[in-house]
Amino acid sequence: MLNKDTLSAFQQQETPFYYYDLNLLQQTLDSCKEAADKYDFHVHYAMKANFNQRVIEKIKEVGFGADCVSGNEVKKAIEVGFAPDKIVFAGVGKSDREISLALENDIFCFNVESVQELGVINELAALAGKVAKVALRINPNVDAHTHANITTGLEENKFGINQWDLHACTDALKTLPNVKLIGIHFHIGSQITNLTVFKSLCVKVNEISSWFEERGFHLSILNVGGGLGIDYHNPDEKPVADFEHYFQIFDQFLERKAGQEVHFELGRALVAHSGTLISRILYVKNGIKKHFLVLDAGMTELMRPALYQAYHKIENISRTEGEVVKYDIVGPICESTDCFGKEVEMPASLRGDLIAIRSAGAYGEVMASRYNLREDVRSFYYQAD
Repeated sequence: MLNKDTLSAFQQQETPFYYYDLNLLQQTLDSCKEAADKYDFHVHYAMKANFNQRVIEKIKEVGFGADCVSGNEVKKAIEVGFAPDKIVFAGVGKSDREISLALENDIFCFNVESVQELGVINELAALAGKVAKVALRINPNVDAHTHANITTGLEENKFGINQWDLHACTDALKTLPNVKLIGIHFHIGSQITNLTVFKSLCVKVNEISSWFEERGFHLSILNVGGGLGIDYHNPDEKPVADFEHYFQIFDQFLERKAGQEVHFELGRALVAHSGTLISRILYVKNGIKKHFLVLDAGMTELMRPALYQAYHKIENISRTEGEVVKYDIVGPICESTDCFGKEVEMPASLRGDLIAIRSAGAYGEVMASRYNLREDVRSFYYQAD
């Protein structure tokens, strides 16, 4: 909640820092849970989106599971208090050490991405005297119609098992006593705003699920991934994603057999709008063709714009009136790609003004780096009594 009280508090803080509106986070989590519970769907939070301590504690408290893509994410989820039987370990390149850590903690399931990985998990599970539950992550070759760098469900992507390898997987499973197939898993990409894409995914899941059933593999879990996008352009008008419509599509188009659970792994849609990067203007550089605002935050604090030209709404929260000027909003890092936005319209700005880069709660703080020997980014929270 950006208001006079929070602005006054911000002015006392050393910038840059991430500001989290915990009230909006709670509202978003409650909305998602209500919509998912309506259809008896199971939600796992994608830890990679944001693992800020206060944020993931709230997510754990609402009852969601954890979707992890590294051994340290598994470890973090357990430390925060996520029940091991609600932790899923995904990722295209799990190391032996990471797999062993997950086995030691009796997590719910491994999402397996290759035939070779099945063999590795079987070997490590045998050494641990355990049977590992697995779901096969299958590449459905469904175009998510999102940015190329966050598309994961096409045959040219590195993720998942291609459909022509499914026979090899089922043959291997019959010879591996320390792995147990419980489901199939899909994830086609991130920041998906055209929800009809998920209808296409459902058709493919139905087809592949039937393929397994016909071969005597009875699946208890259909994990359809996540990918639900948010409105980066209008964070105040649409602060909570349309979870109801999203889950409704899967309820209508996904074929479930009796006792079969549907699992989701949502990240961005749960946390993005609740986080804002607050920065201070260091210098105003007015030119003939270009005007620049040089901030004390850079690509070391928010990588998304430099990585794949992601849009974030940018506001001067110190002043809301005055002559409108078009600025390129840049950071202090010694890279030309260190730019948050070009030709951004805002009131004529001055050194010391506070700038808010909105909807930065997903893939913001977690991707921060120490490049240029920058300081670790800080956090600041708002929660009404």
